[in-house]
Amino acid sequence: MKTFTRREFIGTAALLGIAGLGRPVEALAAAAGSYRLGCYTRPWDRFDYREALDGIAEAGFHYAGIMTAKGQPGLVIHVDSTPEAVAAVAGEVKRRGLETLSIYGGGFHANTSVQAGVTGLKTLIDHSAICACPNLLLGGTTDPKVFDRYYQAVAECCDYAAAKGVGLSVKPHGGQNSTGPQCRKIIERVGHRNFRLWYDPGNIFYYSDGKLDPVTDSSTVDGLVVGMSVKDFTPPKEVLVTPGTGQVNFREVLAHLGRGGFRSGPLIVECVARADSPSTITAQARQARQFLEALTRAD
Repeated sequence: MKTFTRREFIGTAALLGIAGLGRPVEALAAAAGSYRLGCYTRPWDRFDYREALDGIAEAGFHYAGIMTAKGQPGLVIHVDSTPEAVAAVAGEVKRRGLETLSIYGGGFHANTSVQAGVTGLKTLIDHSAICACPNLLLGGTTDPKVFDRYYQAVAECCDYAAAKGVGLSVKPHGGQNSTGPQCRKIIERVGHRNFRLWYDPGNIFYYSDGKLDPVTDSSTVDGLVVGMSVKDFTPPKEVLVTPGTGQVNFREVLAHLGRGGFRSGPLIVECVARADSPSTITAQARQARQFLEALTRAD
């Protein structure tokens, strides 16, 4: 990544409109007016993140999700990223005519202490603000010893994130946040309107070893969902599947979520079928976009 001088960083920040960052996660779905179709960098994670952004744009998406890519620690943006490096990522997104709707930045040191978790999470929130991104996606923790510290840090950062125009969300991701009811319990525990659910139907199948259908689970999350990681599943336990070719009944999942209030907002493809070349991955991402467009009749 390019190293920015302080003057260049300030100029890039102004260009990206950091002062006007949009709405927190509670309003993310309502603000859209329709589903907004995007793709995370994860399908290209054996390549540089810029190749991922190229692929997202070439596949016909207007929105990007920043997640994994080649290199250490495997995340494009993380708690140890510098503001200058984050601004460089934001510039690359903008140069391709994309907007960032979601960032996954991994852990934030809650395993050390609540205060370390608060400091780390505020850093990720600041990174999201630099990218003018309205959602910071959290994976939760699978360590029961860290659980209390993790969500106390989340609770203490909700107002800070809202002031920055960034919403916080958790996804079904194993451990104590594997299902809709478990995620509801966590969200109610935090008890803040700026902390909501980013649904992931593929993970509902994955973490239940194919036993819990997301069509059933999606009926348990009314009023919580503000976005979706579009992820499919094939047995016995695979999520590197192009959406629309696996076991998830996305039409029924969206129907349930719609009855629960999620009728618009981000649908961001997280995984596609395994492939060895960026161009093949891009073709799979394009297929996923076309599937979602047919499903939602979105532009």
